[in-house]
Amino acid sequence: MDSLLCSAKACRNTATWAHLWNNPKVHTPDRRKVWLACEDHRTSLGEFLSIRGFLIETVAADAIPETAG
Repeated sequence: MDSLLCSAKACRNTATWAHLWNNPKVHTPDRRKVWLACEDHRTSLGEFLSIRGFLIETVAADAIPETAG
């Protein structure tokens, strides 16, 4: 598997976490978008999505569902 990079701006660290999210104003209820996160940005990226009501769940980067994206 290729190295997954963190989605935080200017971060080039390897992602170990995946935030699965959905914007209900834009996406169908079953759609899952993915933001990857390194250990340093797991909390801040998750909080950003959570505050907006977008965060569905956080999983290990190697456990991202095939249907997410």
